[in-house]
Amino acid sequence: MDLTQQSGGLPRTGSANGAALSSGLREELTEIVGREGLIHRASELRVYECDGWTVEKSAPELLVLPDSTAQVSAVLEALHRRQVPFVPRGAGTGLSGGSLPLKAPVMVCTSRMNRIVSIDYANRRVEVESGVVNLHVSNAVKAAGLFYAPDPSSQAACTVGGNVAENSGGPHTLKYGVTTNHVLGLEIVLPDGEVVELGGPTEEVCGYDLVGAVVGSEGTTGIVTRAVLKLVREPQSHRTFLAIFADVEGATRAVSAIIAAGVIPGAIEMMDQLIIEAVEAAFHVGLPRDAGAVLIIEIDGLAAGMDQRAEQVKAIVGGNGAKEVRVARDETERAALWKARKRAFGAVGRLAPNYATQDGVVPRTRLPQILREISAASQRHQLRIGNVFHAGDGNIHPIVLYDERDPDQVRRAVEAGRDILKACVALGGSLSGEHGIGAEKMHEMPLLFSPDDLMVMSDLRRVFDPAERSNPNKVIPMPGACVEVAAPRRQVPV
Repeated sequence: MDLTQQSGGLPRTGSANGAALSSGLREELTEIVGREGLIHRASELRVYECDGWTVEKSAPELLVLPDSTAQVSAVLEALHRRQVPFVPRGAGTGLSGGSLPLKAPVMVCTSRMNRIVSIDYANRRVEVESGVVNLHVSNAVKAAGLFYAPDPSSQAACTVGGNVAENSGGPHTLKYGVTTNHVLGLEIVLPDGEVVELGGPTEEVCGYDLVGAVVGSEGTTGIVTRAVLKLVREPQSHRTFLAIFADVEGATRAVSAIIAAGVIPGAIEMMDQLIIEAVEAAFHVGLPRDAGAVLIIEIDGLAAGMDQRAEQVKAIVGGNGAKEVRVARDETERAALWKARKRAFGAVGRLAPNYATQDGVVPRTRLPQILREISAASQRHQLRIGNVFHAGDGNIHPIVLYDERDPDQVRRAVEAGRDILKACVALGGSLSGEHGIGAEKMHEMPLLFSPDDLMVMSDLRRVFDPAERSNPNKVIPMPGACVEVAAPRRQVPV
């Protein structure tokens, strides 16, 4: 298939109507955000041509950097008057092409809106602007013994607004839940510039759950500017284990055995041999390079009874084929294990020039089957695929290795990812656990949803955005779109 073919008939660049980007619009936006808040030079815009899904690239024609809700509102009102589509962007750490400008010439980036507005320790909540980095929330309340539970692997860089857009998860969501479980209220600027508040500072709000409709909507309902988040009390005690297995099937069987025994760890993460090799070469944390797979298991909670629960987990894992079970002796060893896991994606850069991280879900009891499907896809497409994922909730992250300088490898990498997603659905799973649909998986949506289902989703979107100008051509395929014909957009030459 020709890689210059445009997926879904979309142009490679983000322009929907070149005439709409008049000098008058640029002047008005400059008045709103200042000269330092508007970027239009092609050389500078290349920085924003993709997110973590680097298979597809497309730079905006204008980048706007507002620093307040009032500025976001004024920017969107100016775009609305001219009917100019736009794409929201946070830190650009997304992994499904969600911030790729497709028929959207203007990008609105919220990274300058990075203030923690208020902290309510008594009621365990915090109000933040959308550009606040995820990890900074926990750091701000750490001294009070609190933390913000959703912890994506990119938490040192990703922002709250992007987490809300994608309904991000992370290793500890097995026990604590994903972003939607920790958002009480949102301030959102609708595509016409109107500012609305959804939800509130309390757990229960009367009426429809509009917060739930916005969380995970991937920027198709407008731009989130503030969020009220729940804080969680830091557990009294932790136990963190490294369980070593001869193969991935043994490791996945142990995962099911732990949950079946009634133990709900804070996290259960798996890495296979390919990832172990990369991580150990990068961080030297003592992972056994000859292991077929390892599990990082963490239990937390009250100190009373922790030793007994730790022994129970060790017994379950040992009884399900673990060759060795190590326990982190102190906070330094625990931090080293989590550093290795959360930086695994970066370590993969040692293995190939490029990689594409897939994100599917299967019932945890089907993990052995999906790993066999991933292995088959690797052989079929002649590409190496490593596995590092949230084993406890069946959220897989196969990493397809390729070289973007070879168009055939790019094609095979995309096809391998699609094969894996089809297998996830066939095994009773889903297309995404936390990375979202974006531009990457939009044409796979009919694998899960009927035309009527997709039409209802479109109807809900139009309640917020009647003209579909906010992050157009994402998530929901156009009527009549074919699952099989979609092709990656042509890459920007290196």
